[in-house]
Amino acid sequence: MQPVSFPATHDLDGWDLLWIRLEALPGRDADLAALRKAASEGARMAFTLENLSSHPTVAAMRSLFRAAGCDPTRYRPSSEALIRRMLKGEDLPAIHPVVDLNNCLSVMLAVPCCAALEGSFVPPVVLRAGRAGESYESLRGPFNLEGKPLLADGEGPFGTPITDSQRVKMNEGDRRAWMVAYLPRGEESLEKAVRVLESLLAGAPVARIEEMGVSR
Repeated sequence: MQPVSFPATHDLDGWDLLWIRLEALPGRDADLAALRKAASEGARMAFTLENLSSHPTVAAMRSLFRAAGCDPTRYRPSSEALIRRMLKGEDLPAIHPVVDLNNCLSVMLAVPCCAALEGSFVPPVVLRAGRAGESYESLRGPFNLEGKPLLADGEGPFGTPITDSQRVKMNEGDRRAWMVAYLPRGEESLEKAVRVLESLLAGAPVARIEEMGVSR
C-alpha cells in the first residue's frame, strides 16, 4: 500500500510524519506477546545505555526537540524513554493490540510513535511548538505543552512525541486507530518505516492496515 498525502501542515522543520489507519484483529494474544518479546530483545541487542544518546536517529530526534524549544534530557522522546526501560531489563507491557504494535514499531525505528483512537481528532492537523499557557491532561497527568513539539486540530493539542492526551487514549474493545510515526528527516525514511511496519505485521498479523498517509 502506497501512502497518500495526509491533511497536515508543519510549522516545525525537519519532521516527516507517517500516518497509518489500523484495525486491530481479535484473538492475537500469542502473536502480540511474541512481537513484544522480539522488540524488547532487539532493543537490548542494538543499544546500550551508554551509546543510546549518540545513536544517529536518537541524536537527530533530540535536535528536533531542541529546535522546538524542548530539552530532550528533561522531556525525553517517547521512543528513547521506551528503549531506556528495555535496557534496564523491562519488557514491553501488554496494553492494547494497537498500542503494543505502536510501541514495537517505536522501539525498532528508535522514533516516537503514537496511537490515537479513530475519531478522537479531526484533520486537518498541524505540527507545531506548544504555546505559553497551553496544557492538556496527558496519559501521565497534567502536562505543560509550552515549547513541546505537538499535534493539534481545531479543538487544540491532542498529542506529542513525549506523551499523548487522554482525548486520544485507546481503551479495551476499541479496534480502529491512527498511528503516527515521527521521523527525523534524513535519518529515518518513510519508506523504511513502512517496510518495518509491514514486516512486523507479516510476522504477527495483529492488525490490518486500512490507509497510510504522509505529511512533511
